[in-house]
Amino acid sequence: MYFFEKHGMDETQTFNYAELINSSFPLHFHRAYEIIIVEQGEMTVKIEGKSYYLSEDEGVFIFPNQLHELITENQSHCRLLIFSPEMVKDFYSMYKHAVPDNNTITVNADIKKENMTSVFSQKSILYKFCDELTRSTSFSQRSLPSKTKIIQTILLYIEEHYYEDCTLKTVAQDIQYDYAYLSKLFYQYTGMSFTEYLNRYRITQAVYFLKSTDLPVKEIAHQCGYNTLRTFNRNFKLYQYSSPTDYRNKR
Repeated sequence: MYFFEKHGMDETQTFNYAELINSSFPLHFHRAYEIIIVEQGEMTVKIEGKSYYLSEDEGVFIFPNQLHELITENQSHCRLLIFSPEMVKDFYSMYKHAVPDNNTITVNADIKKENMTSVFSQKSILYKFCDELTRSTSFSQRSLPSKTKIIQTILLYIEEHYYEDCTLKTVAQDIQYDYAYLSKLFYQYTGMSFTEYLNRYRITQAVYFLKSTDLPVKEIAHQCGYNTLRTFNRNFKLYQYSSPTDYRNKR
């Protein structure tokens, strides 16, 4: 997903830490590992069709290329770790062609006390999570189904073109697939139409810009693919339950 691939890790980074407050993100994937830990509240994480309901000190360990979605219905405060396979080379070499049958992990008191100020402490805590996962679940060999690869291609297209006049028809032309087939397949995987997903994705990016920049709301709307402020405001309120200006003032 653009938010983390571009704003969280660049090509030179191997580890990134962030905190998420009351966050939801539509279906996406990373080329890195991802660990999500709930500090307070509750969050649902959907990983390739499985739903994991997480509360305090519970988390999930997501493997590279696993499609996943984050849902907060009430309140949540989460820690997020995104790290490249190079950070856990031994673990990656053993499981690079596999995925866990159960992605959940439990955070014990010792891990909670760890700091992550150096690459050594980062690797230490990551290997502890790797150990926790291997002790708690089995693994299955994995090869990406062709349909999953198509969905990943569509998601990557959205990441690269969401600020343009992006439609499923343009995607279909670009990747040379039938429009009706892609429309049906996309809904099967995401539970929503391409247009709804695109709007959710655009608003997710708008939230990032509102939180982290002082760009005018009109400029943010334009950078997120909206030609009119009215349409941007309507979609923002639909998914964030407030206007962009009110949202920014609360940060």
